Amino acid sequence: MKSAFLKSSSFWALGSRAYEVFHHLWGAIGAATCAIALLLCGGCQPPGKPTTAAIELKPEEVHDFAFLYQQNCAGCHGQDSKGNSALGLANPVYLAIADDDTIRRVSASGISGSLMPAFAKNSGGTLTDEQIEILVHEMRARWGKANEASGAPPYTAKQPGDSARGAKAFAVFCAGCHGPEGKGTAKGSSIVDDSFLALVSDQSLRTTVIAGRPDLGQPDWRNCAPGRPMKPQEVTDVVAWLVAQRKPNPGQPYASNQQFQTQN
Repeated sequence: MKSAFLKSSSFWALGSRAYEVFHHLWGAIGAATCAIALLLCGGCQPPGKPTTAAIELKPEEVHDFAFLYQQNCAGCHGQDSKGNSALGLANPVYLAIADDDTIRRVSASGISGSLMPAFAKNSGGTLTDEQIEILVHEMRARWGKANEASGAPPYTAKQPGDSARGAKAFAVFCAGCHGPEGKGTAKGSSIVDDSFLALVSDQSLRTTVIAGRPDLGQPDWRNCAPGRPMKPQEVTDVVAWLVAQRKPNPGQPYASNQQFQTQN
């Protein structure tokens, strides 16, 4: 009887000890699990509270150049910034002849009598001055090239153009692609089309003659004739000839056929 009691006591003692060991082990596992969970969730937001990344920015708070370009510029200037219905802004010659003030003014206020709208809020657009500045700065930083347009004609004309001289310059530099009357050939489209001339400003014509349209195969001022870059006055005269081809349609968006090299 005593022997059975001792055996029973030993059994219960052993069981109690095992229980204590199990209890301590389980507690340690639970503590470790909680610690790991706390480490993993240390950066978690309280339930229902959105993270910073999940909060949508207001339009005026967007400062990402790629997004601003995509939303405001890509439709006309191309998804790759190399041109679409308008000259590519990644054209290094354009960026060489147009200074920051010019690009800022055009972006903010648009170009009167053309398809280029105003983007600044104070001109009826949607962009803040800071966002305009981001576009201007990043265009040059990303796409500008030093000395790309050494010796290029200036962005704006210094003297009035002469359409008679312009006709002669056109024959030398432009007729090979656009035809003797500018009505187009297999190499180039018509550039005397009434709708085209009604929607493009004098300055846009000048900019295109100087900077070219690489996306359309149109060379810049250096490569319109073999070994013979256009002189500044020749550019001015060609633009004067193009402006003179506009027809005075009712409701014309341009001011006057007599205005040459208008600064818009």
